[in-house]
Amino acid sequence: MEQDITSLEEKIAHLTRTVEELSDIVARQSNEIDLLTRRVQMLMEREAGREYDQGGTIPLADQKPPHW
Repeated sequence: MEQDITSLEEKIAHLTRTVEELSDIVARQSNEIDLLTRRVQMLMEREAGREYDQGGTIPLADQKPPHW
């Protein structure tokens, strides 16, 4: 009986460590996604400004498709 409890405790400790590691990975990925999202937004704004400066009226990214 005591061996069963020890085995279960070992499994719980392993699973707890795995969950903590996965939580760290998810948090790191979330930060990276936020950073990349900001960078893409900045690049889209920069490109929209270039299109406008080259004589365009509405940046292509902001135009509705022809079927709308």
